[in-house]
Amino acid sequence: MKKDRLNLMAALSESVLVVNMLLSVFFLPGALAYCGGKKPGLRITAPKKIEALSGSCLQIPCSFNTEDKTFDSSRTIYGIWMKNSLNFGHSPNVIFHSSGSVNTFSLNIGNLREKNCTTLFPDLKTSFTDRYFFRVENGNYRSTACADPLHITVKDSPWSPSINIPADLKEHQSVTISCSALTPCPHSPPELTWSLQQDSHRQTEKNTEGTFTTKIQETITLSDTHDGYNISCSATYPVNGGNKTAETEVTLSVSYAPKDTSASTSPSGLVSAGSWVELSCSSRAKPPASFTWFRNSKHGAINVSVGQVYSFNATEGGEYYCVATNDLGHHRSSVILLSGGGNFIHLFKFLYLKY
Repeated sequence: MKKDRLNLMAALSESVLVVNMLLSVFFLPGALAYCGGKKPGLRITAPKKIEALSGSCLQIPCSFNTEDKTFDSSRTIYGIWMKNSLNFGHSPNVIFHSSGSVNTFSLNIGNLREKNCTTLFPDLKTSFTDRYFFRVENGNYRSTACADPLHITVKDSPWSPSINIPADLKEHQSVTISCSALTPCPHSPPELTWSLQQDSHRQTEKNTEGTFTTKIQETITLSDTHDGYNISCSATYPVNGGNKTAETEVTLSVSYAPKDTSASTSPSGLVSAGSWVELSCSSRAKPPASFTWFRNSKHGAINVSVGQVYSFNATEGGEYYCVATNDLGHHRSSVILLSGGGNFIHLFKFLYLKY
């Protein structure tokens, strides 16, 4: 009985060991699972994922590095790209060999002696969508960058450009607005056009990871008239047989101080003394304005009410006006004049100097 128990414990221990070994293979960090858990002999620096447009070209920024002492840059270096599989023995997987023996997609590659594996695909098709592995052969040194697969996705439709606008726009600010578009191939950048000035300077910039972006920009001084203004930008990519275009549109939201502030009365004209008069203030502002009513006196302006509407019993004449205020400023209305006495009050409106 004791012997059976020992055999059972030994079998369980062996099963746990097998499970742990399997888990260590299936849950390796990153792409090391492609390498079977071994330290890769070749590493490349390139985007993990990259998108391209069918009918256009694609430039893959790439450099390689190895710590293997058998690598000797003074000897002939061959660069090889494989599609879908790491298995170098299956020739259909090899789409490029820098010796010139294979070049299925008419690729061009950088200076391998400088460890530059930057590669240009001149004409992409959606069938090129796949994962790709890079390999180096140099005398006795032969290694594949198994931990660094490159995933290429080829799309039929272009990417919509991106319009970059600073946050919290206010009138009188000078801001730079830009439109940028993904540029998978700097040899054939997209043409950018937009609803701002068409003489905007276009430039193609290199990003930190080696990819490229095409950009146009314009600096404008904002006013209240820019609030609600639509900016559209289109990116036209040259492809074999024509062009492909995508567009983006954004609406500006600009804050501004109160404008066009005015005061009105109800009723208007001649009213009986002792009647209720309602004064109303309006203004165009963003954010919306708050309102304060003032009455002129020989001692200066007196604050008589807060709010858009001021109602009171008209028993004597007086001069009234409102001021609209928000975080960006204030604006004063024209004056409402109540004149007369006795049985009737006359209501007039006339302009004061605004501030």
